[in-house]
Amino acid sequence: MTTFSTPAGTSADARGGPSPVSLVLDGRTELDGRTALVTGAAGGIGRACALRLAAAGAKVRAVDRDDVGLGALVEAGADLPGGIEPRHLDLTDLDAAEACAAGTDILVNNAGLQHVRPIEEFPPDVFHTVLTVMLEAPFRLIRGALPHMYEQGWGRIVNVSSVHGLRASAYKSAYVAAKHGLEGLSKTAALEGAAHGVTSNCVNPAYVRTPLVERQIADQAAAHGIPEERVLSEVMLRDIAVKRLIEPDEVAEAVAYLCTPRASFITGTSLALDGGWTAH
Repeated sequence: MTTFSTPAGTSADARGGPSPVSLVLDGRTELDGRTALVTGAAGGIGRACALRLAAAGAKVRAVDRDDVGLGALVEAGADLPGGIEPRHLDLTDLDAAEACAAGTDILVNNAGLQHVRPIEEFPPDVFHTVLTVMLEAPFRLIRGALPHMYEQGWGRIVNVSSVHGLRASAYKSAYVAAKHGLEGLSKTAALEGAAHGVTSNCVNPAYVRTPLVERQIADQAAAHGIPEERVLSEVMLRDIAVKRLIEPDEVAEAVAYLCTPRASFITGTSLALDGGWTAH
Protein backbone atom coordinates (compact mmCIF):
# COMPACT_ATOMS: atom_id res chain seq x y z
CA MET A 1 0.00 0.00 0.00
CA THR A 2 1.30 3.43 -0.89
CA THR A 3 1.26 6.09 1.80
CA PHE A 4 2.02 9.75 1.45
CA SER A 5 3.89 11.77 4.04
CA THR A 6 5.18 15.32 4.19
CA PRO A 7 8.76 15.74 5.41
CA ALA A 8 9.39 18.10 8.31
CA GLY A 9 9.93 21.65 7.25
CA THR A 10 7.82 21.60 4.10
CA SER A 11 5.04 24.09 3.60
CA ALA A 12 1.88 24.50 1.58
CA ASP A 13 2.35 25.69 -1.98
CA ALA A 14 0.31 28.27 -3.89
CA ARG A 15 -2.41 25.75 -4.66
CA GLY A 16 -2.89 24.73 -1.03
CA GLY A 17 -1.15 21.32 -1.09
CA PRO A 18 2.02 20.20 0.67
CA SER A 19 5.21 20.57 -1.31
CA PRO A 20 7.32 18.58 -1.73
CA VAL A 21 5.70 15.24 -0.83
CA SER A 22 7.69 12.12 0.00
CA LEU A 23 6.34 8.97 -1.65
CA VAL A 24 6.75 6.08 0.78
CA LEU A 25 6.42 2.51 -0.48
CA ASP A 26 6.58 -0.28 2.10
CA GLY A 27 8.50 1.97 4.47
CA ARG A 28 11.00 3.19 1.85
CA THR A 29 10.98 6.30 -0.24
CA GLU A 30 10.87 5.45 -3.95
CA LEU A 31 14.33 6.66 -4.87
CA ASP A 32 16.29 5.48 -1.83
CA GLY A 33 19.88 4.75 -2.77
CA ARG A 34 19.72 6.61 -6.08
CA THR A 35 21.98 9.50 -7.02
CA ALA A 36 20.40 12.26 -9.10
CA LEU A 37 22.00 15.19 -10.89
CA VAL A 38 19.93 18.30 -11.59
CA THR A 39 21.31 21.21 -13.62
CA GLY A 40 20.16 24.77 -13.09
CA ALA A 41 19.27 23.69 -9.56
CA ALA A 42 19.66 27.00 -7.76
CA GLY A 43 16.26 28.37 -8.75
CA GLY A 44 12.99 27.88 -10.59
CA ILE A 45 12.23 24.45 -12.04
CA GLY A 46 15.65 23.06 -11.13
CA ARG A 47 15.24 23.98 -7.48
CA ALA A 48 11.80 22.39 -7.37
CA CYS A 49 13.14 19.22 -9.03
CA ALA A 50 16.07 18.96 -6.64
CA LEU A 51 13.80 19.25 -3.61
CA ARG A 52 11.27 16.82 -5.06
CA LEU A 53 13.84 14.15 -5.84
CA ALA A 54 15.48 14.55 -2.44
CA ALA A 55 12.03 14.15 -0.88
CA ALA A 56 11.71 10.86 -2.77
CA GLY A 57 14.98 9.64 -1.25
CA ALA A 58 17.55 10.47 -3.94
CA LYS A 59 20.88 12.01 -3.09
CA VAL A 60 20.87 15.05 -5.35
CA ARG A 61 23.90 16.65 -6.97
CA ALA A 62 22.62 20.20 -7.40
CA VAL A 63 24.54 21.81 -10.24
CA ASP A 64 24.60 25.56 -10.84
CA ARG A 65 26.98 28.51 -10.97
CA ASP A 66 24.84 30.49 -8.47
CA ASP A 67 26.48 29.70 -5.13
CA VAL A 68 24.02 31.82 -3.15
CA GLY A 69 21.07 30.01 -4.68
CA LEU A 70 22.72 26.64 -4.08
CA GLY A 71 23.26 27.53 -0.44
CA ALA A 72 19.59 28.41 -0.03
CA LEU A 73 18.63 25.15 -1.74
CA VAL A 74 20.77 23.08 0.62
CA GLU A 75 19.19 24.83 3.60
CA ALA A 76 15.67 24.24 2.22
CA GLY A 77 16.38 20.55 1.71
CA ALA A 78 18.17 19.89 4.98
CA ASP A 79 15.39 17.71 6.43
CA LEU A 80 14.57 15.74 3.28
CA PRO A 81 15.36 12.01 3.14
CA GLY A 82 17.85 12.04 0.26
CA GLY A 83 19.93 15.13 0.87
CA ILE A 84 21.35 17.76 -1.47
CA GLU A 85 25.02 18.19 -2.42
CA PRO A 86 25.84 21.52 -4.12
CA ARG A 87 28.15 21.47 -7.15
CA HIS A 88 29.38 24.78 -8.59
CA LEU A 89 29.65 24.32 -12.35
CA ASP A 90 29.46 26.49 -15.44
CA LEU A 91 27.94 24.26 -18.13
CA THR A 92 29.96 25.94 -20.86
CA ASP A 93 32.85 23.93 -19.41
CA LEU A 94 31.77 20.82 -21.29
CA ASP A 95 34.53 18.52 -20.06
CA ALA A 96 33.68 19.35 -16.46
CA ALA A 97 29.99 18.79 -17.15
CA GLU A 98 30.62 15.31 -18.53
CA ALA A 99 32.85 14.41 -15.59
CA CYS A 100 30.26 15.65 -13.10
CA ALA A 101 27.65 13.24 -14.45
CA ALA A 102 29.70 10.11 -13.82
CA GLY A 103 28.07 7.69 -11.41
CA THR A 104 24.59 9.19 -11.52
CA ASP A 105 21.45 7.07 -11.69
CA ILE A 106 19.12 9.95 -12.59
CA LEU A 107 19.95 12.92 -14.80
CA VAL A 108 17.70 15.96 -15.07
CA ASN A 109 18.85 18.36 -17.79
CA ASN A 110 17.14 21.58 -16.80
CA ALA A 111 19.52 24.54 -17.09
CA GLY A 112 18.58 27.13 -19.67
CA LEU A 113 18.69 30.76 -20.72
CA GLN A 114 16.63 32.94 -22.97
CA HIS A 115 17.23 35.87 -25.32
CA VAL A 116 14.39 37.45 -27.28
CA ARG A 117 15.36 39.20 -30.53
CA PRO A 118 14.51 38.97 -34.25
CA ILE A 119 16.88 36.66 -36.13
CA GLU A 120 18.54 39.52 -38.03
CA GLU A 121 19.34 41.22 -34.71
CA PHE A 122 20.20 38.09 -32.71
CA PRO A 123 23.83 38.19 -31.47
CA PRO A 124 25.73 35.17 -32.82
CA ASP A 125 27.71 34.79 -29.60
CA VAL A 126 24.49 34.55 -27.58
CA PHE A 127 23.09 32.00 -30.03
CA HIS A 128 26.25 29.94 -29.55
CA THR A 129 26.04 30.15 -25.74
CA VAL A 130 22.37 29.11 -25.69
CA LEU A 131 23.07 26.08 -27.86
CA THR A 132 26.11 25.18 -25.75
CA VAL A 133 24.27 25.28 -22.42
CA MET A 134 20.95 23.86 -23.59
CA LEU A 135 21.96 21.24 -26.16
CA GLU A 136 25.66 20.44 -26.16
CA ALA A 137 25.93 20.33 -22.36
CA PRO A 138 22.97 17.90 -22.06
CA PHE A 139 24.70 15.68 -24.65
CA ARG A 140 27.90 15.70 -22.61
CA LEU A 141 26.03 15.07 -19.36
CA ILE A 142 24.17 12.12 -20.89
CA ARG A 143 27.46 10.84 -22.29
CA GLY A 144 29.00 11.02 -18.83
CA ALA A 145 26.06 9.36 -17.08
CA LEU A 146 25.36 6.45 -19.42
CA PRO A 147 28.31 4.14 -18.61
CA HIS A 148 27.19 3.80 -14.97
CA MET A 149 23.53 3.49 -15.95
CA TYR A 150 24.33 0.80 -18.52
CA GLU A 151 26.56 -1.10 -16.10
CA GLN A 152 23.83 -1.37 -13.48
CA GLY A 153 20.97 -1.86 -15.97
CA TRP A 154 18.91 1.09 -14.73
CA GLY A 155 18.80 4.80 -15.37
CA ARG A 156 16.50 7.77 -15.84
CA ILE A 157 17.14 10.76 -18.08
CA VAL A 158 14.62 13.58 -17.95
CA ASN A 159 15.17 16.57 -20.20
CA VAL A 160 13.28 19.69 -19.21
CA SER A 161 12.29 20.85 -22.65
CA SER A 162 9.46 23.28 -23.31
CA VAL A 163 6.33 23.74 -25.33
CA HIS A 164 8.87 25.47 -27.58
CA GLY A 165 10.38 22.05 -28.20
CA LEU A 166 7.07 21.21 -29.89
CA ARG A 167 6.03 24.60 -31.28
CA ALA A 168 7.99 27.62 -32.46
CA SER A 169 7.55 31.24 -31.46
CA ALA A 170 8.94 34.31 -33.17
CA TYR A 171 12.01 36.07 -31.76
CA LYS A 172 13.34 32.99 -29.91
CA SER A 173 15.52 31.37 -32.55
CA ALA A 174 18.22 30.08 -30.21
CA TYR A 175 15.85 28.79 -27.54
CA VAL A 176 13.54 27.08 -30.03
CA ALA A 177 16.47 25.55 -31.92
CA ALA A 178 18.01 24.25 -28.68
CA LYS A 179 14.76 22.75 -27.42
CA HIS A 180 13.96 21.09 -30.75
CA GLY A 181 17.46 19.63 -30.73
CA LEU A 182 17.01 18.43 -27.15
CA GLU A 183 13.87 16.58 -28.21
CA GLY A 184 15.84 14.66 -30.84
CA LEU A 185 18.70 13.95 -28.45
CA SER A 186 16.25 12.63 -25.85
CA LYS A 187 14.59 10.28 -28.33
CA THR A 188 17.95 8.98 -29.53
CA ALA A 189 19.02 8.28 -25.94
CA ALA A 190 15.72 6.45 -25.41
CA LEU A 191 16.29 4.17 -28.39
CA GLU A 192 19.88 3.40 -27.43
CA GLY A 193 19.18 3.03 -23.72
CA ALA A 194 16.12 0.78 -23.79
CA ALA A 195 18.08 -2.45 -23.91
CA HIS A 196 20.02 -1.31 -20.84
CA GLY A 197 17.06 -0.38 -18.63
CA VAL A 198 17.53 3.35 -19.24
CA THR A 199 14.62 5.62 -20.12
CA SER A 200 14.85 9.09 -21.62
CA ASN A 201 11.97 11.54 -21.82
CA CYS A 202 11.18 15.23 -22.12
CA VAL A 203 8.77 17.29 -20.08
CA ASN A 204 7.38 20.26 -21.96
CA PRO A 205 5.93 23.03 -19.81
CA ALA A 206 4.44 26.23 -21.11
CA TYR A 207 5.44 29.43 -19.33
CA VAL A 208 6.52 28.65 -15.76
CA ARG A 209 6.51 31.12 -12.90
CA THR A 210 10.31 31.50 -12.72
CA PRO A 211 12.81 34.38 -12.85
CA LEU A 212 13.63 33.34 -16.44
CA VAL A 213 10.05 33.99 -17.53
CA GLU A 214 9.76 37.16 -15.48
CA ARG A 215 12.84 38.56 -17.20
CA GLN A 216 11.26 37.85 -20.59
CA ILE A 217 8.41 40.29 -20.07
CA ALA A 218 10.46 43.40 -20.87
CA ASP A 219 12.11 41.68 -23.85
CA GLN A 220 8.74 40.51 -25.19
CA ALA A 221 7.28 43.98 -24.76
CA ALA A 222 10.11 45.47 -26.81
CA ALA A 223 9.96 42.76 -29.48
CA HIS A 224 6.18 43.04 -29.94
CA GLY A 225 5.94 46.79 -29.38
CA ILE A 226 3.38 46.58 -26.57
CA PRO A 227 3.40 47.65 -22.91
CA GLU A 228 4.78 45.14 -20.40
CA GLU A 229 1.42 44.75 -18.65
CA ARG A 230 -0.08 43.31 -21.86
CA VAL A 231 2.65 40.72 -22.46
CA LEU A 232 1.23 38.07 -20.14
CA SER A 233 -2.31 38.11 -21.54
CA GLU A 234 -1.60 38.90 -25.19
CA VAL A 235 1.64 36.98 -25.79
CA MET A 236 2.47 34.40 -23.13
CA LEU A 237 -1.04 33.13 -22.38
CA ARG A 238 -2.65 33.85 -25.74
CA ASP A 239 -2.61 30.25 -27.01
CA ILE A 240 -3.06 28.55 -23.63
CA ALA A 241 -6.50 27.28 -22.59
CA VAL A 242 -5.67 27.40 -18.85
CA LYS A 243 -4.97 31.09 -18.38
CA ARG A 244 -2.20 31.03 -15.81
CA LEU A 245 1.49 30.31 -15.46
CA ILE A 246 2.44 26.79 -14.41
CA GLU A 247 4.21 26.50 -11.06
CA PRO A 248 7.70 24.94 -10.73
CA ASP A 249 6.37 22.34 -8.29
CA GLU A 250 3.94 21.08 -10.93
CA VAL A 251 6.80 20.49 -13.36
CA ALA A 252 8.84 18.78 -10.63
CA GLU A 253 6.01 16.30 -9.99
CA ALA A 254 6.08 15.19 -13.62
CA VAL A 255 9.88 14.91 -13.55
CA ALA A 256 9.81 12.87 -10.34
CA TYR A 257 7.23 10.45 -11.72
CA LEU A 258 9.34 9.76 -14.80
CA CYS A 259 12.25 8.90 -12.48
CA THR A 260 10.36 6.24 -10.55
CA PRO A 261 10.35 2.48 -11.18
CA ARG A 262 6.65 2.82 -12.07
CA ALA A 263 7.56 4.77 -15.22
CA SER A 264 9.76 2.05 -16.70
CA PHE A 265 7.66 1.70 -19.88
CA ILE A 266 7.62 5.43 -20.63
CA THR A 267 10.52 6.38 -22.86
CA GLY A 268 11.20 8.42 -25.97
CA THR A 269 8.21 10.66 -25.37
CA SER A 270 7.45 14.30 -24.59
CA LEU A 271 5.02 15.10 -21.79
CA ALA A 272 3.27 18.39 -22.53
CA LEU A 273 2.41 20.46 -19.45
CA ASP A 274 1.12 23.29 -21.56
CA GLY A 275 -2.41 24.11 -20.41
CA GLY A 276 -3.79 23.05 -23.78
CA TRP A 277 -1.42 25.08 -25.97
CA THR A 278 -0.67 22.18 -28.34
CA ALA A 279 -4.33 21.13 -28.48
CA HIS A 280 -4.85 23.78 -31.18
